[in-house]
Amino acid sequence: MTLTLIHTADWQIGKRFGAFDEDVAALLRQQRLATVAQIGRVASQIRADAVLVAGDVFDSDALADETLRRTVRAMDVFNGPWLLLPGNHDPHRPEGVWDRVRRLGAPDNVVPLTEARPWLSPDRRFAVLPAPLFRHVSADDPTRCLDGLATPDGVIRIGLAHGALANRLPGSDQTRTAIAEDRAQRAGLAYLALGDWHGMVNIAPRTWYSGTPEPDRFRHDAPGRVLAVRFADSGSDPAVEPITVGRFLWLDWSDVTVRRAADVDALAARLTALPTPHEDLVLRLAVIGTVDLTARHQLDRLLADWQARLRAIQVDLSGLLAEATDDDLDQIDARGFVAAAIRVLRCRRDDPNDAERGTADDALQWLYARHHRLGRR
Repeated sequence: MTLTLIHTADWQIGKRFGAFDEDVAALLRQQRLATVAQIGRVASQIRADAVLVAGDVFDSDALADETLRRTVRAMDVFNGPWLLLPGNHDPHRPEGVWDRVRRLGAPDNVVPLTEARPWLSPDRRFAVLPAPLFRHVSADDPTRCLDGLATPDGVIRIGLAHGALANRLPGSDQTRTAIAEDRAQRAGLAYLALGDWHGMVNIAPRTWYSGTPEPDRFRHDAPGRVLAVRFADSGSDPAVEPITVGRFLWLDWSDVTVRRAADVDALAARLTALPTPHEDLVLRLAVIGTVDLTARHQLDRLLADWQARLRAIQVDLSGLLAEATDDDLDQIDARGFVAAAIRVLRCRRDDPNDAERGTADDALQWLYARHHRLGRR
């Protein structure tokens, strides 16, 4: 008989989103609860046997009781087990968030896995082996305990953990929770469901990060999904299917170059080509270059228009400069080849008979922008 599980993680309910104004931040927080309900609907539609949440259900353990109640209420749409693992944002400790969830009267199918002991399904087809975290920061491998957890013969063993695999995730903090890459093999696991990395990735054999189901930052690839993990029988490898559940799309456009009105037009065309609905888009835009006054006014009008269309747009214009004058170019502290190049370019720019005078001016503007950016460091 097929076993079907939903693997999700990093809900981070209660995240503040301090980089946005309060109206946008409130909507982003509310959507995280709506996405939990969507996970429940997906679990019901595919007849999942359980939903596994691999840590960081909550963004902190200092949330209001009402937020905890709303989170549990969002799970009402799926009557099967919700197996919730404490992560580094919501570690289990006395009188912490998990004791409060229990005290507030969570239903029997909402199960915080606060101890490193197997949870056996009622039909004894599968067991979930949890590796809960008990502090925010730890250098130990939390999955080491899984090797010694015994389960009945013939049971499908599913690991549930939160942390980074050593030296496998770009930019991750390797000072905490460095998980062994071969933990699934060592512990005899049919599947290891991981949380902590907010993008979806198959990181090792039978080992996946599901990513966050509702995007919350710009830097991770393939967020906004859950994984449907299916086993045909106890001896088979799982079939893993990503299912989109998130609403908001977070886009990062860094180092957009603007030098003239045509570049502003190109940016306008790129914005117009964004997927709809625009209200579900969060954009970070960094613009660099040197522009004349006309192009700058055109850019400002364009950005003001799109501020009103997108859910949120973060604009960085610190790398955008006014077009360099001769006095500006005189300030470049250049010697040798660079100084000689500037002299030649200025002569060619000022020669009305030079067919490449426009290219020479572009090169001078680039040199000025480069000089200015290096001077800021």
